[in-house]
Amino acid sequence: MNWDKVKLIIGREYLTRVRNKTFILGTILTPIGIVLLSVISGLIMSHQGNESYKIAVRDEAGALEAFLKDSKRFDFEFPSLPKDSLIAGVKTGRWDGLLVVPALDSLTATEVRLKYYTDRRMGLDLSEALKDKIAGAFRQYKLAGLHLDESVLKRLNTSISIDPEPVGKQRRNYSEWTEGVAAAIGGAMGFFMYMVVFIYGMMVMRSAMEEKTSRIVEVIMTGVKPFELMLGKLLGVGAVGLTQLAIWIVLIIVFSLVGSVAMGHSMTGQIDPEVMRQIQTSSAVQANVTKIMQELSNINWWLILPMFLFYFLGGFFLYAALFIAVGSAVGDDVGESQSLTLPIVLPVIIAIYIMFSVLRDPNTDLAVWASIFPLFSPIVMPARLPYDPPSWQIAASALALIVGVWFFVWLAARIYRVGILMYGKKATYKELLKWLRQS
Repeated sequence: MNWDKVKLIIGREYLTRVRNKTFILGTILTPIGIVLLSVISGLIMSHQGNESYKIAVRDEAGALEAFLKDSKRFDFEFPSLPKDSLIAGVKTGRWDGLLVVPALDSLTATEVRLKYYTDRRMGLDLSEALKDKIAGAFRQYKLAGLHLDESVLKRLNTSISIDPEPVGKQRRNYSEWTEGVAAAIGGAMGFFMYMVVFIYGMMVMRSAMEEKTSRIVEVIMTGVKPFELMLGKLLGVGAVGLTQLAIWIVLIIVFSLVGSVAMGHSMTGQIDPEVMRQIQTSSAVQANVTKIMQELSNINWWLILPMFLFYFLGGFFLYAALFIAVGSAVGDDVGESQSLTLPIVLPVIIAIYIMFSVLRDPNTDLAVWASIFPLFSPIVMPARLPYDPPSWQIAASALALIVGVWFFVWLAARIYRVGILMYGKKATYKELLKWLRQS
């Protein structure tokens, strides 16, 4: 194999893509989109409407008037009018709804079915909030009727926290926050690997398809061997992926810091100064932030980051080799390429589902063996790394991935050398097996 020719192909693939306007815009806009999406989703999730509901209550139980208090979203009135008059008031818009509370058979009743007359429907969150307020009022009514002290009942509740203590040679300090932080980091890395496989795998497949359909590959093949061309493409696109990954990491950190500062100033101007002071001085909030930061500092980043880079490259080369083999076999028939990529896509989708299972329990047999199997390990093992899996499992997974990359690159090369120059014949699974058997 002529490495000088491979280097030329790598340089061509790399420079062609990094100089492309689409690559530049995508590299810059993607981190901005991620940060904006997280900020917008946070604002949407935390947003509460300004509309309030004026609700008339017909309390046949005589239970709620003393305990059901108004809130930001609900104004309760207890008019002494017949039910028909109250419904008429709802129709004319005097009230947004009529809540009819039936009489209670007993203070120990555990289920009460109310009726709510309205034409103005509430969303799921508001409906649940109304149920919670009414349930709270019934609780206060029952406590008063049964002569029970709320403060005494609160003392029956016990807050439990479990701090794991290592008994072996592990030096890491664990806490109740360990699993949560590990799940967040593992899930983020696993999902990122899922995106990498599709983005860059499809990139090398399209590259092979474009060169084949334009017949440029026939000219290139006069000077290089098929394996040299395929390897140069894989390494060149892999270098593009590493470049984009490095830029994304830097930009996401910068944009996140700028966005958090801007949001902080914005929220400071909107929130009441007294409320802001209470938030800033809240010992619970400060304690939680301190615990999270401590967990992040305790994580073995010296293992996780190099191994994440290793699985990034391993996963890319393994799946990109399969994608480029498909691209060399099909040409410009998109429907044909979709059918042939199905066996490649399925392991990736299965690995994502296994990853979700790993986040719930990282030590099951499924989690262990999936993190070793080469087709699953680029997604599953990064999700397990924050949970400190045994060293032998990491070593076995890395070795299996290296063997898997070698095998699938070899497999793809045998398909590529025949398929890239094959025209006018539909590629089928039977045909691909035939190419593999050819010496």
